[in-house]
Amino acid sequence: MIEALLNFDFMRYSMLSGILIGFIAPLIGAFIVVRRLSLIADALSHVTLGGISFGMFVITIIPAFAFINPMWFGILFAIIGALLIEYLRTSYNNYQEIAIPIIMSAGIALSAIFISLADGFNQEIVGLLFGSISAVTLSDLMTIIAIVVIVLAFILSFYKELFILSFDDEYSKVIGIPKWIQLLFIIIVAMVISASMRVVGILLVSALITLPVAISMRITKGFKQLIILSVIIGEISVVGGLILAFYMNISPGGVIVVLLVLILAITMLFQRFKTRALKGAAKNENGRSN
Repeated sequence: MIEALLNFDFMRYSMLSGILIGFIAPLIGAFIVVRRLSLIADALSHVTLGGISFGMFVITIIPAFAFINPMWFGILFAIIGALLIEYLRTSYNNYQEIAIPIIMSAGIALSAIFISLADGFNQEIVGLLFGSISAVTLSDLMTIIAIVVIVLAFILSFYKELFILSFDDEYSKVIGIPKWIQLLFIIIVAMVISASMRVVGILLVSALITLPVAISMRITKGFKQLIILSVIIGEISVVGGLILAFYMNISPGGVIVVLLVLILAITMLFQRFKTRALKGAAKNENGRSN
């Protein structure tokens, strides 16, 4: 693995991208899960795939645009999809959750159309669906770095507002938190999903955003602790998944998600045994006192 990192550019790009994604995906995921918007990651990932396949189609019919990274089309589509979700959530005020399946369906439909127009499934599309170690280019890495900088600047600047929005939407309206912060947040989510797809894959990116948070919620008690532990778990799963995928010669996305599921299962089992032990100790203590 070390030799591969030293000798091959794509390995360095993948590992650096994975480390960055393992940081920002759970970071933004903490706010998403607390707001009960976990499915938004699935919707925007499918919209992103539609954008990338559209970019591939454009490059197919207009070779002069070959210099354009299809990932940029994916980011553009994801941002548009995020804004449409927010618009539909306000339009269906009493049924806000319906906005997510509407946009998800549109994303899947666009993906099917443009993949067909762009000569169907190929190795690049498969890599986008499930992640690929060799798919990350220098251009992708630079884009991911730019997204990481934007995400960190946004969260550091508006952490207090995001915290209030996540836990009490009604209170945020009462104290007058601007709506544009919510719009920026949803755009940031779209950018994180677009950045994560190269390593984890479109179909599995939501797992990297939500599973580290789901694991951390069973252990931590405070929101800041939740964020820190989620990021640590995200980094462990991504780096471990990339290393295992390299040696097993398989797509990293599936390995990363399986590692997260195993960590979640181990955490739940440990808590169950701990609860039983505490109940047993309490029962013994009561027996002695009687």
